[in-house]
Amino acid sequence: MEFVVKHFKELSTTELYEILRTRAEVFVVEQDCAYQDLDGKDLDAVHLFAWNEEGRVSACLRVFWKDKEKGIAQIGRVVTLCHGQGLGGEILHRGVQIAEQDFGARRIYLEAQQYAIGYYEKEGFEVTSEPFLEDGIPHVTMEKKL
Repeated sequence: MEFVVKHFKELSTTELYEILRTRAEVFVVEQDCAYQDLDGKDLDAVHLFAWNEEGRVSACLRVFWKDKEKGIAQIGRVVTLCHGQGLGGEILHRGVQIAEQDFGARRIYLEAQQYAIGYYEKEGFEVTSEPFLEDGIPHVTMEKKL
């Protein structure tokens, strides 16, 4: 599977549509959670995504600066259409590489759904907060020092 890395300004309308379609399918429909996905952070983010054989974005995430002066990048909107095939781990690993190599980040921050803590721990993230509700779903903050 080929991964594509593009800043928001470089995305074609089709790529943007498919990224947003995948995010809505999982975060809104599958998880039955109405929330405001378009939060303005996509505009300054680098988007990492992969296409499947059906012409769908099968996995995506975004990387952006949480605090550039402190060297803290943030990874968010991590999603895959297919589960249990290793695609999630692969895209997360590549997202960490982007934050470290392309951004030059010293730390990576993310807000994880509580059920996915183990997924992020496999990539070296550690829980840094007590659980909190985000759009009615339990989350924690996690960080990885680089």
